[in-house]
Amino acid sequence: MVGLCELFAPLSRSAARLGADCRLAARLAIPLLALALAGCAARLGPDALADAGDPPPGAQQVTIYVATTRKPAAPDADVFTNGRSSSLSYAEFTVSLPPGHQSGKVEWPNPTPDPNSTFAVVRQRPLDEAAFLAEVARQRNGGPSNVGLFVHGYNTNFQEALFRMAQMAADAHADGAPILFAWPSEGTLKGYVADKDAVTSSRDQLAALLTTLAKQRDVGRITLIGHSMGGWLTAEALRQLRLTKQDATIRRLHVVLAAPDIDADVFRQQLEVIGPLSPPMVVLVSRDDMALSVSRFLADQHVRVGALDVSDPRVQAAAHKYNVEVVDISKLEGSDALGHDRFVSLAALYPKLSSEAANGQGGLGQAGAFVFDTVGTTLSSPFLLAGKAIGGQ
Repeated sequence: MVGLCELFAPLSRSAARLGADCRLAARLAIPLLALALAGCAARLGPDALADAGDPPPGAQQVTIYVATTRKPAAPDADVFTNGRSSSLSYAEFTVSLPPGHQSGKVEWPNPTPDPNSTFAVVRQRPLDEAAFLAEVARQRNGGPSNVGLFVHGYNTNFQEALFRMAQMAADAHADGAPILFAWPSEGTLKGYVADKDAVTSSRDQLAALLTTLAKQRDVGRITLIGHSMGGWLTAEALRQLRLTKQDATIRRLHVVLAAPDIDADVFRQQLEVIGPLSPPMVVLVSRDDMALSVSRFLADQHVRVGALDVSDPRVQAAAHKYNVEVVDISKLEGSDALGHDRFVSLAALYPKLSSEAANGQGGLGQAGAFVFDTVGTTLSSPFLLAGKAIGGQ
């Protein structure tokens, strides 16, 4: 519990500065309690990635390609520490999902993987860059290989990021190459500042990876998803690509920021440099994201992009100005107590959503502020303010 005390110490000092603000304390009580409970939960260790043998009948298997700025435990190893590396390492993991897998969830090892009931690694190998690119660009279904690249968030260790990527790829029935970009998160609650430094140190490598992928002849669409603090890394990599005039790379990207832990003013400055994207950048938000409530408190009440209010006309105006599609996904269920990972539920809806987007249906692919309708899997205008619809439809 020392780590929790260290985390809450600045909160206590900030509360003292604010005085007896009972309403603020009430708003923070639940997210702080949820974080405390999360800190007490057992976390997966590296043993969770040990080869578990052949999967049982009915198990689904998905192969994840890894590009990471984590330092390998040994030369040419596919075991990675939270040490920082200035160069990318590559690996391939085949993950088995149990026959009873529930969409949107990870059946976590507890703590030993069992392919009958939990996610488990059944094959793995380190790769060099040439082998990594050959596998990623390998044609699938007779055409170019579409790529889905996921940048995880704060307080996430390697094995947790790998299994989360496997869950999303499997639920989406992705027919392309799923890539995990794993940066060296400390994987602890008290590591917020260290994680911010680590994610910053990975900017060059993510930008370089995107440029390399975009140059591969047999790589098709590149969908780039950044979650939480990984959203900040994603936006910074895009900004760097624009500043270095890698416009051809940016044109290949479909960008999604899920619950981005980015200061709203900083994000506006990033967008000024990045410019409008086609298709529009998608930003998934939830006003009741409790993890971002704590992040906002730690940041002296600076608004986080992932908690924007889509009913605010200023959000609508900014979305149109920068050609961004801001979508409130608060109606989706998350797998954590904080409402910070609701986006993972969208993976199972991906085939329907992508089909509707290709046909110009469902309100997808246009700038503005919207609410995701879980019943019809469509977007709709959020609210009526002063008698005028602000949803851009």
